[in-house]
Amino acid sequence: IGANKGQFSLAARYIYPQAKIICFEPLVLPAKKFRKFFAEDKKIMLYQTAIGPKNKTVSMHVSERNDSSSLLPIGEKQINIFPGTKEVTLEEISVAPLNNFVKIEDFSSPTLVKIDVQGYELEVLKGCYDFIEKFNYIYVECSFVELYEGQALLHEIISYLQELLFNIKGVYNMYYDKNGVAVQADFLFIRNYESL
Repeated sequence: IGANKGQFSLAARYIYPQAKIICFEPLVLPAKKFRKFFAEDKKIMLYQTAIGPKNKTVSMHVSERNDSSSLLPIGEKQINIFPGTKEVTLEEISVAPLNNFVKIEDFSSPTLVKIDVQGYELEVLKGCYDFIEKFNYIYVECSFVELYEGQALLHEIISYLQELLFNIKGVYNMYYDKNGVAVQADFLFIRNYESL
């Protein structure tokens, strides 16, 4: 979710050549590049939409670097810490819950959900609620500081997922600013089936 041009999908395909990969990318340009690159791969599906709790059409804040674009306004800290990520335009995109696109039978264990949505993580998780029990792993980029206006921070993501029986299994790609302050990292959550 937040597939961009397909960088993570490419890595996943290399490691798991038989896996079914379902992707979501709302922006026109990266979605076009994704489709071109994976045109021959019949086990990869791309939906050109964002995932969230409600069906709606919204303006996405497109960054100078499109992988830094967000449904939330790009904040000053993001621009200062990551130069070249200021907003350059708005693009109308659709948002919808995951159940608009997939069915329960589309999931097979183990299921990994990868989320990279620049501050919109909590809303994406809410949009996946109907299928959350089918997820074995959730790999999500979270921030310690507000980079996008109104974004949920790491502690809010942890709290939400703990209520759904997910615990942190690993922390990767920790990023610090020039003063040594932790900014963001990728977190791997695993569902605790022993608590069921």
